[in-house]
Amino acid sequence: MKNSYKIKTIAALLTVSVFSSCTKDFDELNTNKNTLTTDQLDASLAGPAFLSAQYAGIHNGSYSSPVDDQGTWGIATGIISSTFVQYMNTGYSTDRNAFGGFEARGWLRFYTVAVPALNNAFVAAKDDADATAILKIWKVFMFNQMTDHYGPIPYTEAGNGKAIVAYDTQESIYEDFFKLLDEANTTLSATSTTTVGLYSISDRIFNGSVANWKTFGNSLRLRLALRISDVQPDKAKTQAEAAVAAGVMEANTESATFKVSDITPNNLNMIVNSWGYFMTSSMESILKGYNDPRMAKWFAPNADGIYLGKPAGGLQSQFGTTKFSPFSDALAGDFQNTKSVEILMASECYLNRAEGALNGWSMNGNAKTLYERGITLSMNQWGVSDATAISDYIAGTSTPVVPAITTLYPSLDLYTPPVSVSVAWSGSVADQRKQITVQKYLALFPESWETWADLRRTDVNVVYPLLNTDNVDANVGKSLMKRVIYVTNEYSANNDAVLDGIVKLGGPDTGGTRLWWDTK
Repeated sequence: MKNSYKIKTIAALLTVSVFSSCTKDFDELNTNKNTLTTDQLDASLAGPAFLSAQYAGIHNGSYSSPVDDQGTWGIATGIISSTFVQYMNTGYSTDRNAFGGFEARGWLRFYTVAVPALNNAFVAAKDDADATAILKIWKVFMFNQMTDHYGPIPYTEAGNGKAIVAYDTQESIYEDFFKLLDEANTTLSATSTTTVGLYSISDRIFNGSVANWKTFGNSLRLRLALRISDVQPDKAKTQAEAAVAAGVMEANTESATFKVSDITPNNLNMIVNSWGYFMTSSMESILKGYNDPRMAKWFAPNADGIYLGKPAGGLQSQFGTTKFSPFSDALAGDFQNTKSVEILMASECYLNRAEGALNGWSMNGNAKTLYERGITLSMNQWGVSDATAISDYIAGTSTPVVPAITTLYPSLDLYTPPVSVSVAWSGSVADQRKQITVQKYLALFPESWETWADLRRTDVNVVYPLLNTDNVDANVGKSLMKRVIYVTNEYSANNDAVLDGIVKLGGPDTGGTRLWWDTK
């Protein structure tokens, strides 16, 4: 980290330069782009820097950028979390729980692109309290995904340029998360401004809307409250109730999505089919069993005209020339410049509130109503608007099915679907919790960073165990991976700090060590 700090800063500034060339509020840099330095960051660069932090913060990369490309999403998201939660089968080593070096891309791009861009935005916006409040919210979002992947990470000293960049405990990081979100909510609640001018053009999520950013911050606060509900139940209740009281997302129009462009394209859209990613058997089991209308929105029939999911953990040659279901045109067609990237959706907020209601928290609604509203909004989000079809789905009593691959390979151990609950609201609280987790698993698709964290926290069995594993570490095997390991570069360039991070982790640097909040 220490030796590349200046390079990171320049790289982030170069990215700002590229992104700013397509924004209307920034006409021209009055200096050589290659020699731009942090002391030249004034308010006119706050928007472009924020845009860079947004795009890199959702782990997307642009072929138009001098420092990154779409491979970051393909590896950091597709090959890591999307594979672990079985949203897609990638065929890479992570499909059998072996990292194979893929753990590095997300870490390196985060600390060399996203963090410097965010820090630059803070410098440029330092005289605007409302703009700074929005940056605080985005900082929490960005760092939350990373700490929930790796555990203790460089946080308070990230980007400080020191010889040793310290790792913070997850507990202290979460403590600061809630502090920042509270500060942001206070600032945005008190302002008379409706749109933050610095971000009115460059903000691809909410165009600087104070109301939307405030709602996003509180929705994020609710998400994080649930995350700590096992390790700090009292604090979780306080934070969740405060979030709902302050106002969380209640309509799809409030959902957070990144609006893409020709130089900031949707990486998932570009990659999933061209890199050979397929529907998984776990997704097939659930979607077919529930007769879920979203299946056709997300996946396409194979060459034989059927939906066929690929089992997770298969060996490289295990299925020969079997044709599995690719992603649908809606997700993998020629829409990379128009299909927005999902960040945090209103449907998740309702399902989070449903779980909170089961916990006895004040969520402004009962669990069943919130659960069903969450399902409805997810359906609407994906273009399912037929009220009867949605009502029938919510009342459905069918359960997930055995995947079709068993007709071709009958020896596969896939005859007991991991999900045994129906969609129709159960009379059992234990099953209600499972139903909420399953529907959240579907509502979050394809945003897998949060999905992986939620499955680890709840310990609800939603996906099949792997057929094979290449990871013999304790608590890994064929089960759901618990975390991402630290990158090799940290051991060589920041050794003392990463070793201290492992002490703070409380276990070995393997995929089997549970994170601070993962107590079950």
